[in-house]
Order: sequence, then C-alpha cells, then structure tokens
Amino acid sequence: MPAVKLTYFPVKALGESTRLLLAYGGQEFEDFRINPETWPELKPKTPLGQLPVLEIDGKQYAQSLAIGRYLGRKYGLSGADIGEDFEIDQNVDFVNDIRARAALVHYETDEVLKEKKHEDFSKNMYPAMLKKLDEIITKNNGHLAAGKLTWGDFVLAGMFDYLKTMLRQPQLEQQYPSFKKLVDGVYALPQLAKYLAQAPKTEI
Repeated sequence: MPAVKLTYFPVKALGESTRLLLAYGGQEFEDFRINPETWPELKPKTPLGQLPVLEIDGKQYAQSLAIGRYLGRKYGLSGADIGEDFEIDQNVDFVNDIRARAALVHYETDEVLKEKKHEDFSKNMYPAMLKKLDEIITKNNGHLAAGKLTWGDFVLAGMFDYLKTMLRQPQLEQQYPSFKKLVDGVYALPQLAKYLAQAPKTEI
C-alpha cells in the first residue's frame, strides 16, 4: 500500500471529500491538519501554492476536484462510461459554482459590500442554483449524478457544512431534503465508520 499524506487546514471545507474518499478506499493516510499560522511557510513548497495537497509515495498533487476524480477512478466511484463521467464532472462543477459564488461573499473584507452582496445573491442567485441542485439530486435518486454513488457525492457531502456556513443557511438540509439524503447516505457508508470515529470534530 502506498504511503499517503493529506495536508489541509483543520476544517472540512475542501479537504474532507479527500479524507472520506481515502477512508472509503481503505487507504491508511496521514491526516495532516496544519495550523493556519504556519501556512505562509508551507505555501511555497506546495505544487500550486494552495491546499489541499495529496502526497502519494512522496509525489504531491493539488486541486481538490482533480484529487476527487482520481480517487473516484481508483475506488470504483466513477461513471460506467465516458458519458456518465461527463455527467459527474458537470454536476460536480455546478456544486463548485455554488461554492465559488458564496465564497465571493464569505471572504469579502469590506463589510458593507459583503452585506450588499449577500442580500443580492440570496435573492437573485442562490435560490435558482439550489433549486436546480435539488432537481439534479432528486432525479438521480439521492445522488449527484448517474443515479448511483459516485465521487461527486463525496464532494458535496464533504463540503456541505462549509457551504451552509458560506450561504448563511444553517438549516439548508431541512429546506431541501434531497441534500440531507445525499449527505446522510455518504456518512452512513460502513467504510467510513473508522475514520469518522477518530476524526476531529469541526463545524465547517
């Protein structure tokens, strides 16, 4: 078994999907959660100057979605053909679009502008995007794509608490039961039990 190390901050956010996928695949890994204060020192040593970074036998890889796609292929969580792979990629990218829009607000440093953006996005952007995501998951029987468990489910489940925080919608799964069905389905997988029992508890 290869030596595997995941480096990310002590939160779920964009790193948890990788942790969940590694656990699903039965891969032992070093779950290295760095203190944000040490990040500036580590940053120049990473492939793209960002986290998460997945290291396999000494070689580093970055970009959370690329990592997810790789692990999905490795652990049998990809599509049955290139058409299904295309659908998974499409819907994962859509989830990431929602996250990226919310991040524009969440990380805005001008508080007045931040509140204006939140009001605008909450009225004119988030509802349509979340409704579409609900339709996608409902159509796929509680999954993100292809009507079955794929690595895309792990992406949404892993970032879900982070997404709720950025959207300022702590009860999001109550408004959209399909989201809860997907997230609960991933976290109930028996392959994840060991990891979840020992993982640090984080809000996002």
